Amino acid sequence: MSTSTRGAVAPADRAAPLDAVALRRDFPILTQEVRGKPLIYLDNAATSQKPRVVIDALREYYETTNANIHRGIHYLSEKGTAAYEDARVRVARFINAAQPHEVIFTRGTTDGINMLARAWGDENIAADDEILLTEVEHHSNLVPWQALAKRRGARLRFIPTDDAGVIDLDTYGGMLGPQTKLVAVHHVSNVLGVIAPVAEMARLAHEHGAVIAVDGAQSAPHMPVDVQALDVDFLTFSGHKMAGPTGIGILYGKEALLDAMEPAHFGGSMIRMVELESSTWADLPDKFEGGTPNIAGAIGLGVAVDYLEHVGMDAINAHARQLGSYAVNVLSDMPGVSVHGPEADGERGGVVSFTVHDLHPHDVGTVLDGEGIAIRAGHHCAQPLMRKLGVHATARASVYLYNTTDEIDRLVEGVDKAQRFFGTI
Repeated sequence: MSTSTRGAVAPADRAAPLDAVALRRDFPILTQEVRGKPLIYLDNAATSQKPRVVIDALREYYETTNANIHRGIHYLSEKGTAAYEDARVRVARFINAAQPHEVIFTRGTTDGINMLARAWGDENIAADDEILLTEVEHHSNLVPWQALAKRRGARLRFIPTDDAGVIDLDTYGGMLGPQTKLVAVHHVSNVLGVIAPVAEMARLAHEHGAVIAVDGAQSAPHMPVDVQALDVDFLTFSGHKMAGPTGIGILYGKEALLDAMEPAHFGGSMIRMVELESSTWADLPDKFEGGTPNIAGAIGLGVAVDYLEHVGMDAINAHARQLGSYAVNVLSDMPGVSVHGPEADGERGGVVSFTVHDLHPHDVGTVLDGEGIAIRAGHHCAQPLMRKLGVHATARASVYLYNTTDEIDRLVEGVDKAQRFFGTI
């Protein structure tokens, strides 16, 4: 595969607009009513909906292929193995990995980060080493590193961000030093929608001999991600946030790093030779995929990335950014509503968190649910960030390729109804 320029975020005016109304017909769940109202699904940062082609791929696998892979010599096993490995090739193409075996199937972003903390961290982090993170991280990109630091006697240090979650690159550069072994950072915040300058952070980390691991759970679904152009060492993401099945995800790693790592899970398929008292490991990627994998999930993810590429990742990115900016503007214009994160024209994606004065986000979410509108309300697995923002929780609307400006207008009407119902305006 050749290196491309897919690591950059395309400006909204450089991609052909997608037809969200037409795309909605690909998603069966969006045709239903909730509470007697047409469903408006704005909880895509938690999980996205699935197009019919993905649902059909799952059904077809179970109806025509269902068999274990990499082991059998019969027709069904060989057919399943071919489909599973073809999915790996598709995902590698999607993120522009240099080799398909740099793509490891996991259960999701959380599983991938935990695997990394064990397989890479336990071998490469020592007492007094430093791990750099931010206060913006999802718990899944914080707690595993806390546990690693505790096991190894390492130190966690936190890169400053402003109130919008924007990373101070100058301060970050000054924090890097000989004790810095790992930078673990989000690509796009699941709360603030802010896009981190990952390519520049990787360049600075590498100048100091550090490794960078990127949580791509909110970027891979929405924007072109080129691991070679970004020059990240590791990237994790989840299938269910990008039109794929639940229970499947990806850990990408550079080949040399993966080769040097010990497995995190042990069992069948990941071994080369087993003696009674010792074992040796299989080559990449098998040594990290012990046991029976989520075969159907991997195949479904392969179909999902094909679907996203057919729509166009530049177009999806532009659509999410346009809708996110529109939501920021209209919500910010509402009396008694505060929007968190960058300005509408800032480096942000389609995740918009907001608070309604004198109302708990759960109350806002409940009223919106009565209008058929699905959002997320809570701390979004980011409690340190909530404390930084000075709130206990927020309401969060997050868009995807099938959402429209009309749905954002309905969201605004629902927030207004919540304010009037509780008498805050």
